[in-house]
Amino acid sequence: MHIDTDLPSAHGQLLLQIARAAISNVLGQAVVPPEPVGQSADVLQASGASFVTLSQHGQLRGCIGSLQAHRPLIKDIQANAVAAALHDPRFAPLTLAELDITTVEVSVLSAMQPLPFTSEAHALAQLRPGVDGVVFEFGRYRSTFLPQVWEQLSDAGEFMAHLKHKAGLAPDFWAAEVRLQRYTVSKFKEAKGTS
Repeated sequence: MHIDTDLPSAHGQLLLQIARAAISNVLGQAVVPPEPVGQSADVLQASGASFVTLSQHGQLRGCIGSLQAHRPLIKDIQANAVAAALHDPRFAPLTLAELDITTVEVSVLSAMQPLPFTSEAHALAQLRPGVDGVVFEFGRYRSTFLPQVWEQLSDAGEFMAHLKHKAGLAPDFWAAEVRLQRYTVSKFKEAKGTS
């Protein structure tokens, strides 16, 4: 079964509860996640790729995810939620005291689509701001931005420059061997003040 990235909001609320429960439990606050039933259970048992993003007062606090589906979606969300809370190298591990001010967002990824192009300008012209997540690859250099990053970097050229910088390359780097893939997401974010 391939997971449709146009998931209904009822699934989204369940995904958020599962992610938050995984974080709560690893921080020592016992929470029993809701039991998925019916179509939700089918979606969560299907192989899926997800990213879990944590923020506090609108600022990033952790983000870890999977680009390829390699385990049931429920396991992927739980593992990425814990990793975003404790193992994002950009941040100190989340503490239980911070949990109430932390907002959880879950993104479920579509399958990757290779993006063929003849030049950087050609690649940029094909990108859909606000829609496409992009994976940039050149040799051992690799990075990705979720579609949500377009909210801060709305210009395709700027988006690509930051993506290259994130991979460890110069913002103006380009080579014939660059590979690009794109994907879309179903994104669910807790309402403000949710704990």
